[in-house]
Amino acid sequence: MTAYTLEERLALAVRIAEEAGDMIRRAREQQDFSQRLKAGIELVTDVDVAVDTLISQRLEEHFPGEARLSEELSPERALHTPAEQLWVVDPIDGTVNFAQGLRHVAVSIGWIENGIAKVGVVHAPFLGDTFSAAQGLGAYCNQQPIKPSDADTLESTLVATGFPYDKQARKQLLPRLEAVLVNCQDVRRNGAAAIDLCDVACGRLDAYYESVSPWDFVAGWVIAREAGAKVGHLTEVPDGVPVDLYPEQLLVTTPKVYDAMASLLKSID
Repeated sequence: MTAYTLEERLALAVRIAEEAGDMIRRAREQQDFSQRLKAGIELVTDVDVAVDTLISQRLEEHFPGEARLSEELSPERALHTPAEQLWVVDPIDGTVNFAQGLRHVAVSIGWIENGIAKVGVVHAPFLGDTFSAAQGLGAYCNQQPIKPSDADTLESTLVATGFPYDKQARKQLLPRLEAVLVNCQDVRRNGAAAIDLCDVACGRLDAYYESVSPWDFVAGWVIAREAGAKVGHLTEVPDGVPVDLYPEQLLVTTPKVYDAMASLLKSID
């Protein structure tokens, strides 16, 4: 079996993500995809499944035998996949945006080794951005180095978040949203967590908080951390679950506002 360096893994992940992005662009141009609701509330298209299959095939070609966790092919394995090497894939982050013709759509590919997220690629085909990072190698957008903003007060912090498909669950999030709207510059809700994380990494946004799924955040988490953003959780990570795979109550910010954002959000039960 080939032993790949982190640089080689990253380069192959970028290539695979961009190939997947081409498939997504063509599917939108042709407008012949079907849609259905998963679990009665979550939109999925046949393009999600086709792109997931493509990525899975490419990963198997280059990294045979390495475990894969993806939204469409194996979501039930979410936090229970003990593996030395694990690929975490979201074929289309922002499926509703994709179906509606909006531009915040991304392919997200992350790689975890022994519980540590080490490679991340987020490719946004309709925005023309490819974000990439590997442990110790820095973070990039379209091969240019990126870093978070210099925001240093809540008043100057532009915050991104998102909301679950379950409308009842949304009600519980309203007090935190109100606190952010009152204390921070403003809120953006773009509908693609992977891109939100990368926008914090490159300074377009100053903070992001949300509970998501592992495939939504792992790649962007690597990119944000390598860019110099601070990443963490607003809740304790359960024993036995890798921190870099635990998707509940994420907080990712430019370094100077992390503590203030954490205090604000934790003050709202």
